[in-house]
Amino acid sequence: MAIVAVIGETVRVAGFRLAGAVVLSADTPEAARAAWASLGDDVAVVILTPEAAEAVSERAGERLTVVMPP
Repeated sequence: MAIVAVIGETVRVAGFRLAGAVVLSADTPEAARAAWASLGDDVAVVILTPEAAEAVSERAGERLTVVMPP
């Protein structure tokens, strides 16, 4: 089964856990890059906050991503 992961600032991503997503809190660009690197092969979609999207922009094309509005 495919997994949806969410990466971004804690205050913006915490609620996605209630929908069954894997939440990876990342309050700094370094944390966002580390969270991205930790994603397993079973992650099909990654939802990113705008700040996290900027931090992982070089690698975002590797997976299907969605960026939250600001």
